[in-house]
Amino acid sequence: MLLTFAFCTYNRAERLDRLVAAMRAQTCPVPFEILAVNNNSSDHTAQELARLTTLPGAPLRWVTEPVQGIVAARNRCIAEALDSDILVFIDDDELPEPGLLAAAADAICNEGAHCAGGRVVVDFAGLVRPRWLEDDVLGFLAAVDHGAQPLWVDSEETPVWTANVAYDMAWFRARPELRFDKRYDRVGKGAGGGEDFMMFRALLNSGARIRYRPDMVVLHSVEPWRLRRGYFLTTHYRAGYRRGQYEMPEFARTIFGVPPFMVVQLLRQAARASYMYALGKPGALRQAMNASFAWGVLRGYRERARGAGCESARDVAAKQNPTGHP
Repeated sequence: MLLTFAFCTYNRAERLDRLVAAMRAQTCPVPFEILAVNNNSSDHTAQELARLTTLPGAPLRWVTEPVQGIVAARNRCIAEALDSDILVFIDDDELPEPGLLAAAADAICNEGAHCAGGRVVVDFAGLVRPRWLEDDVLGFLAAVDHGAQPLWVDSEETPVWTANVAYDMAWFRARPELRFDKRYDRVGKGAGGGEDFMMFRALLNSGARIRYRPDMVVLHSVEPWRLRRGYFLTTHYRAGYRRGQYEMPEFARTIFGVPPFMVVQLLRQAARASYMYALGKPGALRQAMNASFAWGVLRGYRERARGAGCESARDVAAKQNPTGHP
């Protein structure tokens, strides 16, 4: 058997030495390799990865994915690990705690899980946690904690993320269409994305057995630029925009391209957020995120409707003039 312990990286060369050392320090009943996918980093990531391949411990191999974006990088990991039995993902801004690989291998090999995810602990080391950053929004910094006991995941209420997840690669070999969704991409270090949640949803819908293992633990380092309210609002806006573009059903009744109920929802969410901020109530940021999400849904739906209208016009023109000549 072979386990591939993978991470995607972009312009974080200074973190790689410590990250790879922590990955090599893992003990695992299954022989493992380390896979790094360099997503066109412009710093000295390539030189650092080349140096790390020469150090002792678990073998490290690395490739460069020329298509920019987290989706292309994660899908490259899957392609590179198709011959492995288990693929374990963490991120390049994390450090694995001892026992992570052993727990992941146990979940897949002994418990029959097709996917296993664990705890992601937000690490504020060297930073001051803002007072407005309440526990209920830590999940948007990738925090995961579903309790101290293992459990089987059967709904979207208990998600596991690619920040700390293991896959049975037989599940992917049998389903070549099961890959990260390009529509939910994130390029560089910007906010937004959602590709990992869509993969989680696809696994649920395909009947995969998903296991939560609290003994799979990573520490997620928070960068200062994420500790701003704007980061949370932008992330939620982009999630709403993709929801409006790709997931909402078509509605017959619209005004200026959007259903009236979306406008009502936006106004209610925004009014409630303003009220909570004015009175300094707890949860004000979370409510503002709800309003930002509602605004994104409205914009995404309207853009989709406009695009569909343009497409219809082009289709009509093509039918009227199939040759394309004037």
